[in-house]
Amino acid sequence: MSAKKRVLVGMSGGVDSSAAALLLKEQGYEVCGCTLRMYDNSVLGEGFAEGGCCSLSDVEDAKSVCRKIGIDHITLNMTDDFGRLVMKPFAESYIRGETPNPCIECNRHIKFDLMLRRAELLDFDYIATGHYARREYDEASGKYRLMRSSDMSKDQTYVLYSLTQYQLAHTLFPLFGMSKQEIRSLAEKYGLVNSHKPDSQDICFVPDGDYASFIERYTGYKPEKGDFVSTSGEKIGTHSGVINYTIGQRRGLGVTFGKPVFVTGKDAGNNTVTLGEAQELMKTELFLRNVNLISGEPLTSPVKVTAKTRYTAKEQEAVIFPEEKGIMRAEFSSPVRAPAPGQACVFYSGSEVLGGGEII
Repeated sequence: MSAKKRVLVGMSGGVDSSAAALLLKEQGYEVCGCTLRMYDNSVLGEGFAEGGCCSLSDVEDAKSVCRKIGIDHITLNMTDDFGRLVMKPFAESYIRGETPNPCIECNRHIKFDLMLRRAELLDFDYIATGHYARREYDEASGKYRLMRSSDMSKDQTYVLYSLTQYQLAHTLFPLFGMSKQEIRSLAEKYGLVNSHKPDSQDICFVPDGDYASFIERYTGYKPEKGDFVSTSGEKIGTHSGVINYTIGQRRGLGVTFGKPVFVTGKDAGNNTVTLGEAQELMKTELFLRNVNLISGEPLTSPVKVTAKTRYTAKEQEAVIFPEEKGIMRAEFSSPVRAPAPGQACVFYSGSEVLGGGEII
C-alpha cells in the first residue's frame, strides 16, 4: 500500500470486531477503533445495567483490545440518534402489531450511515465491521456487490441488505473467509481480553428478550387484554395484549383447544389476535415496502431470485415483481412459513445479495 489508508473500525467489545481491527492493522492500514454508545443503560431494566451490548464494560473491552494491538480508540455518542431511528420505531412497530428487526435499522441508519459520515469528517477512507460478509467490485458493471459469507452458518448479509453503492465503496469486511474458531484462535494468540467472550444473541437494548416490558418502560404504553379470534372471526379466548404475541407462535398462548394452534394474524387496531392451524401460516405471496436494491438500479421487470423471510430461514426460489409506489411483490415457488409484517424479505442471486424489503 503506497500510502496508508485510514480505517475506522466499529468495535462492539466482541471478538469479531476486535479481530477485524487486528487483521486490518496486519494488512497495513492505519486503524482506529470506534465504539458507539447507543443508549443509556437505564433503558435495559433492573439487573441489566451492565448486561447488554454497548454497555460500559463493552467499551472497556474495546479499549483494552485497542491498547493491546497498538491502535487508537474513540467513543462516539449516538444515543439520541439510536433512540430516534431505532428504539422508538421498534416500539411503535410492535404497538402496530408488527415484528420489527432493529438490527437491520441500526445497520441502515447508525453503523453504515451516521458512523460513516462521522468517519469522513475525521478524514478516514473506510469504515469496517466484524460482519461475516464480503464486498467485491465488478469491473464490467462498475458496481460493488455484497456477497454472502464463505461460512454459511455465520452469514450475516440478511441484516445488511440496506447497503448502498456509496456505503459499500467505503466499507471493509475483513473477516471474509475465516471461521469463528479461526477468529477466536487469532484473538487468543494476541492475548485479547475477549478471545472467548460469548456472542451476543439478543437485541442489544432488550437483553432479556422481554419486548413488552421494554416497550412499557420506554414509551409508557400498557398492553390491554383483547380477544383471541378464529380465522372466521369468532371469539375463542382472551389475550394479554397484541405486543405479547408473534406470528407463528404456538407456546405461551394461555389457551388450549385439544390441538395445536398458532398465532396467524394480529390486528392492533381492533386489539385482536387470530389463532389458526399450521397450514394457515403458509404463504406464497408477499408485498414489500422500503425496498433497497444494492445495485441502485430500479426493478423494471420480474426477476428470479432465492429469498428468505427470517434471519435463520433457508432461502427458497421466488420471483420478485415491481409494483406501484415503490412496493414490490414476491411470489414463492413453494409456501414459506409464518412471514411476519415488519420482518425483512431478502433476495439473492447465488452468493450475491440483491437487496430486500420490509414485509407489509
